[in-house]
Amino acid sequence: MIPIIAIFLATCFLAYANGANDNFKGVATLFGSGTISYRKALWWATFTTVAGSLCSIFVAQLLIERFSGKGLLPDEVVGAPEFMVAVAAGAGITVILAVARGFPISTTHALTGALLGAGLMAAGQAVNFNVLGGKVFLPLLVSPLIALMLGGSLYCLFRRIRLLTGFTKEWCLCIGDEEKILPISEDGLSMSFANPAAPAVAIGSTQNCSLRYRGKFLGIRLQNIVDSLHVASGGLVCFARGLNDTPKIVALLLAANALNLELSLLAVAAAMAAGGLIHARRIADTMGRRITSMSHGQGFSANLVTAFLVIFASRWGVPVSTTHVSVGSLFGIGLLTGNGDKSVMSGIVLAWILTLPAAALFSGACYWLIGVI
Repeated sequence: MIPIIAIFLATCFLAYANGANDNFKGVATLFGSGTISYRKALWWATFTTVAGSLCSIFVAQLLIERFSGKGLLPDEVVGAPEFMVAVAAGAGITVILAVARGFPISTTHALTGALLGAGLMAAGQAVNFNVLGGKVFLPLLVSPLIALMLGGSLYCLFRRIRLLTGFTKEWCLCIGDEEKILPISEDGLSMSFANPAAPAVAIGSTQNCSLRYRGKFLGIRLQNIVDSLHVASGGLVCFARGLNDTPKIVALLLAANALNLELSLLAVAAAMAAGGLIHARRIADTMGRRITSMSHGQGFSANLVTAFLVIFASRWGVPVSTTHVSVGSLFGIGLLTGNGDKSVMSGIVLAWILTLPAAALFSGACYWLIGVI
């Protein structure tokens, strides 16, 4: 018989891997656009993710039921400790390997694959594939496409409003402690310097170049308003992510009667926070800098789309992936602006495709190994 401590440790390992892979995704646009530093973004992500995790007790009961395995497998299999350990370990191994490679994959996908792999080993043909198809696979496939379209559309809308209200952009070129503002004119998505004479730039490790918004609104600099909204939107995405992912992991502890709901939430939230604080850097680079270069407004648009879709899905028990939604919204904007890196996106999509079978293989192997031991 597998002791309760083994279920607890395996679930915490999965939560740790989830935090390492997912915590930074909500604030990746803050880091990528240069709005705030990596360290500040990481702590903001940690605080808001934990807040979302603790609030999930009020709105995410359907997700807890869905990822406990009930309806997918016979009840005697769902409550078996060896099954829960195999699912948590298989999904955790899959996610932590992706973290090591810098690939932002879906913990939801990994959990689904792990449930399937261990379920096939434990119950064989008794697995209810209709539950997987209609209630799990379909939302996971459709959500990134919706995010891609909404991300590009929302950015176009915000950009159109900005142009109609007369707000323009300026290049801020910083070399050492000096800063020079260069106004630019805009035509569609193209930009050109108002002064054709380019400044001479000395190469150095401290130089930085960023795009800013000009003008004031109600006496407040537009750039400060956009930055504040951007930071708030990043926190909202992380909050939504904690709201959506925590119940999926907590479901493993509850199904095995390892801990009550409140203690399960606290344990998972703590492990997720630790994973993000220790192992988020590679995912931060991929999400913040490699998928697409972005301005402050583009990052803000992507975050709004991600937060809306994930919160909506959490409320109605739809198991969407925050990874799929956030990457989809970023790439939608990248395609629109022409800055998206298709080779990076192709690698991420391939990782998404491999996530489910890899998790199924790992969890099935864990279930077999537990039986042998």
